[in-house]
Amino acid sequence: MTMADSVAEHIAALKDEDWGIREDAAIALGESRDPRGVSPLIEALRDSDRAVKTAATNALTAIGSPAVVDLSYCLQDPDLSVQEAAASVLSEIADERVLEPLQSALLNQDWVVRMHAARAMGRLKNPRSVETLVLLLQDKVPAVRDEAIAALVAIGESAVDPLVSALKDQDWRVRLRATEALCVLKSRTAVEPLVGLVQHDPDTAVRQEAIRALGYIGDKTAVDPILGVIEEPRLQVRVIESLGRIGDRRVLPMLFRLVSELKTSDYEDRTPACEDNRYEEDLARVEEAIRAIARIHDEEAIPLLITALQSTLIRNEASDALVRFGQKAVAPLVRQLQREQDENIRYHIKETLTQLGWNPKRVRL
Repeated sequence: MTMADSVAEHIAALKDEDWGIREDAAIALGESRDPRGVSPLIEALRDSDRAVKTAATNALTAIGSPAVVDLSYCLQDPDLSVQEAAASVLSEIADERVLEPLQSALLNQDWVVRMHAARAMGRLKNPRSVETLVLLLQDKVPAVRDEAIAALVAIGESAVDPLVSALKDQDWRVRLRATEALCVLKSRTAVEPLVGLVQHDPDTAVRQEAIRALGYIGDKTAVDPILGVIEEPRLQVRVIESLGRIGDRRVLPMLFRLVSELKTSDYEDRTPACEDNRYEEDLARVEEAIRAIARIHDEEAIPLLITALQSTLIRNEASDALVRFGQKAVAPLVRQLQREQDENIRYHIKETLTQLGWNPKRVRL
């Protein structure tokens, strides 16, 4: 049997009464990648059986470019399931020829269609879609918002100015999503507007995300404004995290103080952590300070981190931080091991050294 004959047979089999035969026919047409299968497969998107619909969707994706134009018409189909399937395929193929229909689909009443259209825009990376994608930042469906953010990030620098404008939106959710996208884009153009959010936005979640974004952007001009809000309890952990990411050594004394002033004895006889919010409130700042110290990577911190191994409250964080210093932490740890009398602390020092690749046989204790 010739290829032409087999394609014709598979097309005919899409009308068979047996759903299994219809499914196999759709799969075979996808494997053939023959453009003649496009129209019959689009018709199969209306099949009453889910397995056949799925096979037809996958087959159209496999055929690719020859199916694009016909699929674009399906975005207006009265059957929402056909719209969803077409949008799914077009999001995978991402062809400029259907940019306009996909842009319209961004505002479709069906959230699945909007989600796939946003994903397609991320793959096309066409700046013309930015304005509509920014509108989707206020979509009620998280999956749609996530795809819109991902698309804006993929489009890149062309999306920065519209996203900065979105920081002034009255809807706090739009400001939050725009901030999330700017965090990933890491554009220094956004630093000043983000600082404005940190200082003046009425919503705590937006301020927290703006602080986080400034940390990822890493511009040292943001250090002082971020430090300016460190006394606000709900912002402190984010502030410390961002300062660590920016990596300005001027903040090290403050970070050292947070760690050194922790007194384990203050936590003795407390209600278990799951019943006492003070564990989260007090310790989260110190734990984040240790992670920030590790990111800044100043060797002066090593003795402080070794001392922190003595505390059951922050021992794991201190060990992880020391490991990030690599071989520079080995000699100080070995010296502490030689002096330490407490077997429990010795054990944790050895565990940290093991993570650093230390071999005890090389050192005489």
